[in-house]
Amino acid sequence: MSTSKEERALKLFIVLTRSMQAVKKKVEEDIRSHGLNTTEFAVLELIFHKGQQPIQRIGEKVLIASSSITYVVDKLVKKGYLTRETCSKDRRVSYAVLTEDGKALMDQIFPMHEQAIRRITAGLTEEEKDQATELLKKLGHHATKA
Repeated sequence: MSTSKEERALKLFIVLTRSMQAVKKKVEEDIRSHGLNTTEFAVLELIFHKGQQPIQRIGEKVLIASSSITYVVDKLVKKGYLTRETCSKDRRVSYAVLTEDGKALMDQIFPMHEQAIRRITAGLTEEEKDQATELLKKLGHHATKA
């Protein structure tokens, strides 16, 4: 008995959703173990790797609502991990900048986070990871156009 196109599509959707939920849960557990929530970590990770960022643009880069950015940045400023710096050319623009404490935190926890990601994805060989990456990119590009 063959599987219909609809059944295949639904099965793929269910497997993809359940897999993503399982991976996301483990990643969130890892991030919480470092005293941060996922949004705080995403903001710190962006600035850690890309340098200071205009606060108004952070949301689109870490896929969170722009209305939440100010709140998250405020929390990270209170924790001593970020500062705000006004742009010298346009006073309407503020940058989120990693403090020394923020850099020290990310220097410490990011390698552990990378190890956690490796453990979480260890169910696939390196070749399978490459294949999954390409297939999921293809699926994502198509879904955007559908």
